[in-house]
Amino acid sequence: MKIEEARFNMIEQQIRTWNVLDTEVLAMLTIVRREEFVPAAYRSLAFADTEVPLPCGENMFPPRVEARILQEAGVRKHETVLEIGAGSGYMAALLAHRARHVTTVDIEPVLKSLAASNLASYGISNVDVVLGDGARGFGSEQFDVIVISGSLPTLPDAFLQQLKIGGRLLAFIGEAPVMEAQRTTRVSERDFQTEMLFETNVPALRNAEHRSHFRF
Repeated sequence: MKIEEARFNMIEQQIRTWNVLDTEVLAMLTIVRREEFVPAAYRSLAFADTEVPLPCGENMFPPRVEARILQEAGVRKHETVLEIGAGSGYMAALLAHRARHVTTVDIEPVLKSLAASNLASYGISNVDVVLGDGARGFGSEQFDVIVISGSLPTLPDAFLQQLKIGGRLLAFIGEAPVMEAQRTTRVSERDFQTEMLFETNVPALRNAEHRSHFRF
């Protein structure tokens, strides 16, 4: 199957059917070429409805999950984005296509280098790839959008404090086998609104803060 036919089928059969109908998001999936961010050994899986293995035991999300998160984030051209979990750099590339600037963080030096190399090779200049542990927040800067590309048993308050008013945070909250993709919007200094988007099961971030099971 020709590569553009495979890309078209991915968009029409996997992504549209998962309620991703934003025309800008669908166009981005053609512009930002996913196969350029997939390890060479798994290039044949670039458009498959499956996780793609990455070094260090990590994976790329299936395309439909990536597209849905991108749609729900609603990034605009003037906004700044924090991504926790750089992976191959593909999600950062998608976010960067809409954002003013993206900071993507990974705890693994190998993945940090992979993402930085892929983004540079693709000519994307508005992304900083940083080595660090972002499971409980990262730094003190506030962002318009935060995307956490891994699951958390509970959402640390530090992430909420890093959202600007009007900012959106996309996270996978819960524990295997079922967790929820959630969008949290900061509506004022003290108030947040959380929407449940869909159920899924994704690997946990390393060093994630675990929910206390004690009752008082």
